[in-house]
Amino acid sequence: DLYRKVFVFRKDPSDAYVVVRAKLEQPLQNFTVCLRSYTDLTRPHSLFSYATKVQDNEILLFKPKPGEYRLYVGGRFVTLCIPKSTTASEHICASWESSTSLVGFWFNGKPWPHKGLQRGYTVGRRRPLCWGRSRTPLRGSFDAQQSFMGEISSVYMWDMGTSTSAMAVAMHNSPSEAPTFGWRNFPYKMVGKVYLKP
Repeated sequence: DLYRKVFVFRKDPSDAYVVVRAKLEQPLQNFTVCLRSYTDLTRPHSLFSYATKVQDNEILLFKPKPGEYRLYVGGRFVTLCIPKSTTASEHICASWESSTSLVGFWFNGKPWPHKGLQRGYTVGRRRPLCWGRSRTPLRGSFDAQQSFMGEISSVYMWDMGTSTSAMAVAMHNSPSEAPTFGWRNFPYKMVGKVYLKP
């Protein structure tokens, strides 16, 4: 239970990351990912990454610059523009549904317009999920220049789409729907210089 705790990535650039010990047992037709981040980085950095043998960016939450996020599914992405903020933490949620291609995005609990991505695609399974860094396309290695520095907390993932009301309560670590994994019951491993801070 990591309630009221945060992972601190203190080095820039860094080879540190956190990996979720739980693996996806089934291919995904839908998913939702939420997390809170706090950083003053202005360069591109990865927040949440899931790679398979055939696709480095199977699922990737990426921030190219302040005021912009990208959600990758199966190597393709949509861009989501948000207010620039350097003084407060940012809580984001992103969802994707294969049957409709709809991507949902919430910034600090507020819904953004839906977009479309990868209709009919299936996300592969049986690979660990991690955050703090992303893989370099084609080579499969990690790119330290896209590593994260700052704080990450309140990470949740569901194997389904979800609602705005569910996102609002997830912001406060009290999700109304049981997640695939979440901050209150979180199987993790820290690699490199990552610290868990109350």
